[in-house]
Amino acid sequence: MAKFSKLSTLLAGAALAVSAVTAQAADYTLTISSWAPPTHNINAKMWPKMIEMIEEATDGQVTAELKLGLAPPPAQMDLIMDGAADMSIIFHGYQAGRFVTTKLIELPGYEGNAEAASVAYWRTFDKYLSKANEHRGVKVVALHTHGPAQLHSGAPIESLDQVAGLKLRVPGGVGGDMGAALGATGIQVPAPKVYETLASKAADGVVMPTEARKGFKLTEVAQHYYEMPGGFYRGSFAFIMNEDTFADLPEDLRQKLEDEVFGEPASRAIGAIWDGGDADSLALTKATEGNTITVASDADLAKFQALSGDVITKVLEEVNGAGVDAQAAYDMIKAEMAAQ
Repeated sequence: MAKFSKLSTLLAGAALAVSAVTAQAADYTLTISSWAPPTHNINAKMWPKMIEMIEEATDGQVTAELKLGLAPPPAQMDLIMDGAADMSIIFHGYQAGRFVTTKLIELPGYEGNAEAASVAYWRTFDKYLSKANEHRGVKVVALHTHGPAQLHSGAPIESLDQVAGLKLRVPGGVGGDMGAALGATGIQVPAPKVYETLASKAADGVVMPTEARKGFKLTEVAQHYYEMPGGFYRGSFAFIMNEDTFADLPEDLRQKLEDEVFGEPASRAIGAIWDGGDADSLALTKATEGNTITVASDADLAKFQALSGDVITKVLEEVNGAGVDAQAAYDMIKAEMAAQ
């Protein structure tokens, strides 16, 4: 059973500062486990926004505190299921074989920003993807995706043909599929290890969202940025919660969280923060000496679209195999994004 406790003082060294007045007034304090660097927007903006929404919806009766380093990224789902923390963020691609339907939002070719994609993702999950019950054991609080992932490298990339043979850090899921389709040698390390992987020359580059240039200091170790319109993939994330923790809250507070925070409201807010990170990182790249930006040529875009078509077909087949109408869900994502 999940535990709650009064928060009377701020925890020394906490990455997130919660006002003492709010904390002392709260009846329930949730423990958030997070794995990104303290300065990354996940911890600097996304979790604070979630806490703000929770406090506002519950009139300060529920708050939360952020803790870093409780477990590595792939272990966060189990951490929450076990009740070692109340909430966390997971990247679905870190857990090979555990999630299939989540790969649908990762596909390249969607038109729109992270906010639009995150809203479309939640709505499609609610109608179609939840039927696969892949998050069994935890409560899904929000679903979101970063902006289009791009190629960041130590040496300039001016043509898609140059990607073949490169050692690239890629995530699991569609990011890994696209890396293989391009002929790259995939190296899978969690995002917090990207800087040292590139600094040690263990990889030639990395495929990550634009916001990583600031969030993971890629402007220092991957000075060259190759942009594919629409991106190479989008990453799939979920904010999750321990089921007992939620069940232990009074019914009126549970209803307020369901009505005002969880689901589409939180997904939209987090997606917008991802977009802000992209904008900040692009500005930083332009302002940092030695950094370059290359946009894919029309010929490279056509070549990429041909390659990605095979990956899209493969993912739709996988999602169908999970008991979900993949084509209907895929069409819904595209339609919802276009309507934003």
